[in-house]
Amino acid sequence: MRVTENKNDHNTHKYIGSHLIVRRNKEFTFIINFDREFNENKDNVQLEFLIGSSPNENRGTYIIMPLGKGNPNVRWKIRVVEKQGNYVTVGVTPDASCFIGRFRTFVVVHSDLGIQRTDRNTDTDFYVLYNPWDPADQVYMDDDEDRQEYVMNDVGIIYNGDFNNITVRSWNYGQFEDGVLDACLLILDAGKVPLIYRGNATELVRQGSALMNAQDDDGVLVGNWSGEYSEGIAPTAWTGSTEILLKYAKEGCVPVCFGQCWVFAGVLNTFMRCLGIPGRVITNFSSAHDNNGNLKTDIVLDEEGKTDRSRTRDSIWNYHCWNEVFMKRPDLPEKYSGWQVIDSTPQETSDGLYRCGPTSVNAIKEGELSFPFDAKFVFAELNSDVIYRQSDKQGKTKIIYVDTQYVGKIVVTKNRDSSEYEDITSTYKYAEGSIKEREVMLNAERCGIGARDYLPATEAGVDIEIQADTPKFGDNFKLTLNIKNKTSQTCSISATITGCVAFYTGVTSTTFMLVNQAATVEASKTESLTVDVNVAEYAPYLVEQGKLLFLVYGYIDETDTYISKMKVVTLQAPQLPIKVSGTPQVGKEFTVNVEFQNPYNFILQKVQLRLDGPGLMPIKIKNYSQILPGGSVRYKVLVVPQSSGKKVLMAVLDCPLLRQVTNQLEIEILKEQNATTAPRQPTAPQ
Repeated sequence: MRVTENKNDHNTHKYIGSHLIVRRNKEFTFIINFDREFNENKDNVQLEFLIGSSPNENRGTYIIMPLGKGNPNVRWKIRVVEKQGNYVTVGVTPDASCFIGRFRTFVVVHSDLGIQRTDRNTDTDFYVLYNPWDPADQVYMDDDEDRQEYVMNDVGIIYNGDFNNITVRSWNYGQFEDGVLDACLLILDAGKVPLIYRGNATELVRQGSALMNAQDDDGVLVGNWSGEYSEGIAPTAWTGSTEILLKYAKEGCVPVCFGQCWVFAGVLNTFMRCLGIPGRVITNFSSAHDNNGNLKTDIVLDEEGKTDRSRTRDSIWNYHCWNEVFMKRPDLPEKYSGWQVIDSTPQETSDGLYRCGPTSVNAIKEGELSFPFDAKFVFAELNSDVIYRQSDKQGKTKIIYVDTQYVGKIVVTKNRDSSEYEDITSTYKYAEGSIKEREVMLNAERCGIGARDYLPATEAGVDIEIQADTPKFGDNFKLTLNIKNKTSQTCSISATITGCVAFYTGVTSTTFMLVNQAATVEASKTESLTVDVNVAEYAPYLVEQGKLLFLVYGYIDETDTYISKMKVVTLQAPQLPIKVSGTPQVGKEFTVNVEFQNPYNFILQKVQLRLDGPGLMPIKIKNYSQILPGGSVRYKVLVVPQSSGKKVLMAVLDCPLLRQVTNQLEIEILKEQNATTAPRQPTAPQ
């Protein structure tokens, strides 16, 4: 099958495994050894390529191609490249829109004695993938640097935290690892995705977004936001997709426990890149989860100004990760091709299944929300207004304040050329308050988004900006309220400040602080109020990822108006240093040390430390029953690199009381000294 030569030619050389892997609409060659010299004018020889359990010539799952007598199959092409004695080198070009997957190969000889077919031989099976290098393929990308980043890069970075404090975690996509391609195809089989969908990238990514979650189809990952992960692995503990996909395949397609948005996005990105579809992970900071897609995120406050959790159904995630895939959209006007949003985190159903997309990023930006799929939901994630309502004792509510700028603060993805993030907010939305933004909102209303009849809200004339340090997990810190009086008269404001611990999904848990403050602010001036936040108040109630949500509810006496603002403070996790000793060189041993010291006055129990080095070492896991206050642990691993180049070491420490402790270290592996060039392999069998 000339595996090495073909894989180099088809940009599939990174896939680990013995089988041939090729891309659509590009010729691959293989050699047939007959028992005598082949005569194309006399001998009646056919090649057969079969895919699926019930191959059918009319459905494109049973390809029959005569060798040397013209090609009645106009989609796949075949030619005799070379003849050398009994050896015939054949060139085959799969159709640009053929189904992707694993094909079986047979050679068939028709003669007066009957039909002879080669025996079933799994060694001659080959895989066909999408081809972003070819203009005829639906997923074509014309920039090679883009292809290297969005198809070939097998280690990336996913951003989280909050928009004031964007944090990073490296992710091992591992799309070329042994067994991952088979696992990705198994997901399609387990999900009963018809073969006819597998040649159409639009259909395939929509199916893929449903199959990554287990919500309604026993897909790959079980979502869990409860904080209780004893029956599986905490979402914060994973270092990449490979472990998840191989576990799913090995255990008979039993969903893996557990995932949250960045895990779903990381695994879906692996799935796409593995099959040849350009993909990237996106993070939207302050992402609205709008249950009914009406562009209104309602926060209901009680009479004291605290969040009424029983009546607040919408939520604003501190960050939410989804994916973009790059493709032509033959079902849409041409300008809506390019990057498409898909999302596998199970939030809302679409056509009966928990999935989202593909929806055109360009269409989202223009407010063209009538095109498939799920454009209204994605638009709301980026553009919802936060409507603060106050309820009275009878349960009636009234709008007291509208914040049109809280949602969709910044949208980022990994920069193509570095580990820094790229701000791609402008690809999704026009500048806040611009004329173009207003035009888009009107267009969105014409497409069925509910009218913003609550605008403009009564102008309070006062603005409140909430500032905080970037405190560490376990620190006391100060919250500062900068009150700006934009009117021509002195204003008196009374403010209630509520502090809650919160999940990253915006769902609040225990209220640990309720403070009342007042200030008088002269015309066109700014006054500051300071609130002390003590660790003793919040520490007993913290949930994973260490997020605190502060809500300010203010009343201005002179104008009889209200103002409400929110601020999320993410507590910084402790450090997890990674150190390398020795020379990182192919064939030479070097040492990786990961250290951690418990900086808290409480015991950390059920601690798990994961170390991952794609292309360097398999995942290593070390468990500690406990780490005492002030105590430290050190994990030492010996590594012998097998290949040179830039590699990434990732470490994650995880336990019930402490999540999101991560670090990554880039290292350059030097080439082996005195390495000799391997002899070139002959093209024909010896």
